[in-house]
Amino acid sequence: MNFTTAGTSNKWNKAPLSKSLLLVPSALSLLLAFLLPHCQKFFVYDLHAVTKDFQIWRLICGRVICLDLKDTFCSSLLIYNFRIFERRYGSRKFASFLLGCWILSALFDFLLVEAMQYSFGITVASNLPSGFLAPVFALFVPFYCSIPRVQVAQILGPLSITNKTLIYILGLQLFTSGSYIWIVAISGLISGLCYDRKMLQVHQVLCIPSWVAQFFSWTLEPIFSSSEPTSEARVGMGATVDIQRQQRMEQLDRQLMLSQFAQVRRQRQQQGGMINWNRLFPPLRQRRNINYQDGRRSEQQASPPLEVSEEQVARLMEMGFSRGDALEALRASNNDLNVATNFLLQH
Repeated sequence: MNFTTAGTSNKWNKAPLSKSLLLVPSALSLLLAFLLPHCQKFFVYDLHAVTKDFQIWRLICGRVICLDLKDTFCSSLLIYNFRIFERRYGSRKFASFLLGCWILSALFDFLLVEAMQYSFGITVASNLPSGFLAPVFALFVPFYCSIPRVQVAQILGPLSITNKTLIYILGLQLFTSGSYIWIVAISGLISGLCYDRKMLQVHQVLCIPSWVAQFFSWTLEPIFSSSEPTSEARVGMGATVDIQRQQRMEQLDRQLMLSQFAQVRRQRQQQGGMINWNRLFPPLRQRRNINYQDGRRSEQQASPPLEVSEEQVARLMEMGFSRGDALEALRASNNDLNVATNFLLQH
């Protein structure tokens, strides 16, 4: 379900906040559903109680834990897939985005409810869907804008399946899971657009202070952080000896490429130069496989430079990478957009 082929054995590497947002609210939601159903009333997102009875605490309790298990399941899957943004931007910037959208969406919830009643005479129920839903919908804004669209399969003529189709279907499922969840979804999308486009400088006002980020880095990050991927990756158990050797060599080649790219990119960034990827390591697909059965080694033949698709270069540049790095990454990965994106995102 991951829309980027990360290629690491640990999917939660560099994403402790995403891991905590998936585990803690899900565990509390299950606890309230099965063991403490009488406590669910304290986590109802009741706008009438907020405005009329001044129960401001419901803006916090009612917008953290999902009371509907279907919403819990869908939002958890979306958070799992959106963890790439924490790995790309860092935990502090990712937390600032979620906090800003969480605060802005509460304001837009009130505005949308009042606009529906004033403009169309439609009285919306006071109870809106509970949970950390608005920031999840807000993440669809950077997902749509910055994640490249790669076609996977073609169906029914112009229709095609891409690496983002499943995420959109999952978001549509969450969007249609309740009667008034569309209000939370629209407020989340609007808040995500405002924060992502830096409207009214909200990204500078609604952000996590450095001392708060440092405090949680000391206290919570050791609990939810994941270890770096091990150098010894698992090989298929049912494979023959030759296939296992080939898989092991491919894994070692991948680790070598990542380490070489990280080291040289740091050096080149200090010098202001550009990385020559093909000089460091030839693409894997240009290497001939070793025949272990007859014990003969094949020769490595140099291939002419690959023609890089300008569309794929444009997609990488839309994500914020320079044209030079995008060209070299695509050539080194044999025009594989997912592998090139993985190299540039992780380093």
